[in-house]
Amino acid sequence: MGIYIKKGILPKKKETETMLPQKDGRKRQNIRYGLDVAVVLKEDQPTGRLTYGKVQKILTNAATHPHGIKVRLNTGEVGRVKEIL
Repeated sequence: MGIYIKKGILPKKKETETMLPQKDGRKRQNIRYGLDVAVVLKEDQPTGRLTYGKVQKILTNAATHPHGIKVRLNTGEVGRVKEIL
């Protein structure tokens, strides 16, 4: 399918990677309420053990954080996002 300039017909836009959810937990724009995430709790930082849950509240105000955006899970636990599922 091509572009027909004379008739003004353009092909439909395809979804790009920028339109799909991003997996980077260091950017606040990628995190939404109710999203399934894996976080590292404060007490698990030395081991890196992940805890899984849904985002109840986003606690970090900054747009980015090098260790992950801090969130509160539905269970009440607070940790930094390492993976977005």
